[in-house]
This record gives sequence, C-alpha cells and structure tokens, in this order.
Amino acid sequence: MTRRLRLLGPVLLLALLPFAAAAQTLRVGLAEDPDVLDPTLARSFVGRVVFAGLCDKLFDIDEKLQIVPQLATAYEWSADSKALTLKIRPGVTFHDGEKLDAAAVKFNIERHKTMAGSNRRGELAPVATVDVVDPMTVRLNLSAPFAPLLAQLSDRAGMMVSPKAAQAEGDKFGSRPVCSGPFKFVERVAQDRIVLERYAGYWNKEQIHFDRIVYTPIPDATVRLANLKSGQLDFVERVASSDFEKLKSDRKLKTASITEIGYQGLTINVGKSDRSQQNPLGKDARVREALELSLDRQGLAQVVMDNEAQVGNQWVAPANAWYAKNVPLPKRDIARAKALLKEAGVPRPSFTLVAPTTSDAQRLAVVIQAMTRDAGFDIKIQAAEFATSLNMADKGDYEAYLLAWSGRPDPDGNLFSFHGCKQPLNYAGYCDAQTDALLNQSRAARDPAERKKLFEQIAARVLKERPVIYLYHRNWLWAYNARLAGVRSVPDGLLRVAGLKMAP
Repeated sequence: MTRRLRLLGPVLLLALLPFAAAAQTLRVGLAEDPDVLDPTLARSFVGRVVFAGLCDKLFDIDEKLQIVPQLATAYEWSADSKALTLKIRPGVTFHDGEKLDAAAVKFNIERHKTMAGSNRRGELAPVATVDVVDPMTVRLNLSAPFAPLLAQLSDRAGMMVSPKAAQAEGDKFGSRPVCSGPFKFVERVAQDRIVLERYAGYWNKEQIHFDRIVYTPIPDATVRLANLKSGQLDFVERVASSDFEKLKSDRKLKTASITEIGYQGLTINVGKSDRSQQNPLGKDARVREALELSLDRQGLAQVVMDNEAQVGNQWVAPANAWYAKNVPLPKRDIARAKALLKEAGVPRPSFTLVAPTTSDAQRLAVVIQAMTRDAGFDIKIQAAEFATSLNMADKGDYEAYLLAWSGRPDPDGNLFSFHGCKQPLNYAGYCDAQTDALLNQSRAARDPAERKKLFEQIAARVLKERPVIYLYHRNWLWAYNARLAGVRSVPDGLLRVAGLKMAP
C-alpha cells in the first residue's frame, strides 16, 4: 500500500470544496483507514472514532471511566446477578426513521452474538437470551454472573443499528451503515474519506453544532499535522510524540494528552495457523522469552514515543488497580537471552515482523529490529496498511505482528477475546484449558478482590507463554484548531462529537 507522503491532493481537495465552504464542517485526520463500518464486525480503533459520531451505544464512559447513560437511561441487576434489565431512552430513532425500542435492542444483541464473523461474540458470550419486557424495557439473561457486561455495552457491543436496514443489507450493511447517532452516513471512498451528515432527528440534537464531519485517513503523522497547520483539518489524532512539545506553543492550535487504557504489544503466532510451527519464535516459548529479554522497554518508550508512554508487561498499565504484581516488569538481559536461544538450538532465529504503515508503528519496528539484533535475532519488517494487517492476523498469515489495542475500561476487554480459546480477536492462536477456566471465573466474579486474584493467576500463565509481549501504554496525543471548543479527554481515545463547536 502506497504511503501518503503529501498534503491532501488536488482530487481530494476538489471533493472537499463543497464541505469546506460550509462553516459547520468538522474535518478530522485519522492515522489509518477504518475497517468495515459495522459495529458487529469492526475491529479497528479508528473505526471506533468514526462510530463515535455515527452509532450511539447503550452506555458510554466518562473521563474517570465511569459508566454513564446513553441509549439506556437506567439499569438493574437481579438478586443473583444473572439478569440485567435496561430501560431504553424514549423518542430515539435510527437514521432511516425506524424507532429504537426494546425489540431493536434485542435484535442487536442477538446479531452481535450470532452473525457470521462477529467480533462481539466473545464480549457477549454469557448473554444466553434477551427478553422484551415491554416496549421500552429489555432484559438480558445470563448463563452466569458477568461483571464486565456494562463495560462491554459501553462500546461496540452496545451500539445499536437499524434492524430494518441490517436485515435488508445483510453482509453489505457495513458499506452503508444505519445507526442512531448524531450523524448519518453519506459516503466512503477507501483510503480517502468518510463523510457523515447531521441527523435532524437525533435525540440530543441541541448538543450537535456541526452539519457534517469528514474523516480523512493519513497514515503519515508529519503529513497529518501539516494538513492541520495549513487549515485543511480541524483535529488530528495521534500526533507524533516528537512534534507534541513544540505544538504547545503554537497559538493557532491546542493539544491534549491522556494515557490510554490499551497497550502496544507484539503479538506472536503461536497457534493461529501452520506458520506458527514453521518458525522457532512460534513453536518454542524459550525463543519468545529471549525476544522479550532482548528488549529495553524504557528505551522503546524514549526513542519511539519520546517518553509519551508508560512501559508495562501486561494488558493494563502498572499503575492500574488490576495490574498483576506477581508478574513484574522484566529487565533487559542479553546474556540470558543468548543462553535461551542456545538451549533452543537457534542462536540466530529469523522471523518477519508485520507492522502497520503508521509512522509510530514503523519506527517501533525498526527500533525492535535493532535492539534484538544484540541477542542474535534477525528480524525482517513487512509494512502493511492497517486493515490489511488485521486481515493477515485474522488468517494467521504472519509470524509476529505489532498490534496496538486501544483498550476497554474493564480489563476483561483487553484480555478475554485475545487469550480465550478460539475467541474472535485471538490472533496469536493461544489456547490453554486452565487459562480459559480462569478467564471465565474472572468474568463471573463480582467481588473486585476475587477478580484481582484470578487476574494474577491468568497473568502467571499467559505471560509465561508470551502469545503477546506487552511493551507500553501510549499517551493519546491530539492537536486541533484552537477555535474548536468542547473537546473531552477520555482515556479510550475517542473524539466525542456532542458539545463540539467552532468558536468565532
């Protein structure tokens, strides 16, 4: 895939002229092109950025990661914690004019669970059945208590699409999505733009101050920033860390920074496909341990992120209350790494590392390549456009893959779908019966102390096998037009459009 190494070209500028002429158009620069715009099938972070303007959810999270109402106005757990009853917000319609009611919520939850290729299936696995109690009340019946459920419903598993449109479009729904958010879908040109238009029937329309949003994917951070500075964009996500400090003195721009709830990791094919057994990295845990010991995480954070990241070795950061202290951050140890490779009989292992074409991923790949050479590793880097790299990971068509996960407010969202046997986001192909049992116990436990002990046991097993080598937790670095007011810094890194307005 050709990298974008220029300002927005003439063709794109012509396409944007009708929108740019309107004062109420918000122009957002993305670091990648999103994958399919269907909440049930989607996997990419930038897709979630677009969904924030397109598809409302049953719940949302605030700056402190607290669950807050959105399409659901109230909830109640049953005494045995095996049923969750939701009150649905009245007066909400989908972009095709269809009413959002309990029946529509039932349709969406069942679609997430049963649609072929669903990436929400694991997130909602304990939901056994859904009952329509009355037109505006729905009950989710669980096979076992499920502590992360509200958190799951604050993301794509809680997004509601029009049942009428979804049934009519089938597997093509993602090319013309119909949701209930503040903006409705207009058009998408792959690798070029996604255009949304204000929905006049939105339930919270008083908080919407733009007529259109244009999302433009620009993988190169330098080019993305240049478009912001030239006035062709109003907001860019993931500013290069090397540019961030000096932007603070630019009076025409504002910046925002907040540590993500996700992670940057190195995912390894340990069982996803036959390729896992065709390379010593995939088939020998000693080689994976040697790879981790050849890395200096603080050095990675310094060189790649200009220290705009917290180093870590787990799915949550060391400062997080759910961090498993029984598996502390290992230090770089080249001598031990070489000894492990000798034991494994592969003193100079070679493998290919797939890295998305974004600037930070490419830089990280190069630094990892250089660091691990000291222990004897020979790493070849394969650049791939982000959606393409996800498809490669899904098919197991890789040996190692740099994947950044944007994170979820409950640690289960960073953990279960990646390490549970045959779960939809388990790109590594890791599968262990005892780990699966612990994962399910952690989901059923409502007591925080009990859950933390279970997470410690999971960490002890998973981090020993290293299907993912966790590296650090990035700071979300944003830059935007100084006139853009109402920007909220929520740790999930999503730009929420409600309340945004362009000051005179």
